[in-house]
Amino acid sequence: MTDSEYSPEIISGGYLAIDEEASVRANRTYWDGSAADYLAEHGSFLGASEFVWCPEGVHESDVGLLGDVARRQILEVGCGAGQCSRWLAEQGALATGVDLSSGMLEQASRLQREHPLNPSTVPPTFLQADARALPFPSGSFDMAFSSYGALPFVKDAEVVLSEVARVLRPGGTWVFSVTHPVRWMFPDVPGEAGLTVEYSYFDRTPYVELDGDGHPVYAEHHRTMGDWISLLVDSGFVLTGLTEPEWPEHNRTAWGGWSPLRGQVMPGTAIFSTRLPE
Repeated sequence: MTDSEYSPEIISGGYLAIDEEASVRANRTYWDGSAADYLAEHGSFLGASEFVWCPEGVHESDVGLLGDVARRQILEVGCGAGQCSRWLAEQGALATGVDLSSGMLEQASRLQREHPLNPSTVPPTFLQADARALPFPSGSFDMAFSSYGALPFVKDAEVVLSEVARVLRPGGTWVFSVTHPVRWMFPDVPGEAGLTVEYSYFDRTPYVELDGDGHPVYAEHHRTMGDWISLLVDSGFVLTGLTEPEWPEHNRTAWGGWSPLRGQVMPGTAIFSTRLPE
């Protein structure tokens, strides 16, 4: 099937109710159809084997949120084209990435063909899977992480968190980045219009885009800071850190609603660092 068959024309978008399975179907369709264009637009920013946490440009090599990764078995949830897992492999980790989208995994294969890792590096393993049903035995990994993968696009994020807790070993690390909840109060545009509050922080209605037939073809879900912490605690995680990256002066790149203008006055990303008890 070609990309054009996957990629419907988006006619309208707004805040609409959507159930769990419709959200998954919509986002699988969206990422399958937009994978190549996404990498064409953002590939130079993300690199071929770089670990970038967010549009602010925070690199794992600088912040070390995962700590020592050498010889650790690490799972990337919502791996996209696998750049982060490829970087981890180069640091000596045994990396595995899962993604719902076959289109994004095709881009991971393309990166490996065009930018092969050092022959002495154990390449990551990439699998297509729903993050709500991870295809691994319990206690398979020392660490798990997600850089804007899966969690913003599922209605039942608690199921993903429970699955991550299941596949981690006792004491395992789980770190993930998502759109900062505060951002949901503002229009998702990079300029002056994106500085005026238009929505209630407490309105959890998802943002959904529809095609010409009224079918959902993209969905993103809002949770408050309190929601995220409650979900993490209920899944058995202990919060060990919360990073709210400031916009660096050297980053002049606008990425959708992320921009230097907005980044000077509001957080765009929240990175939650957690672990399981021993």
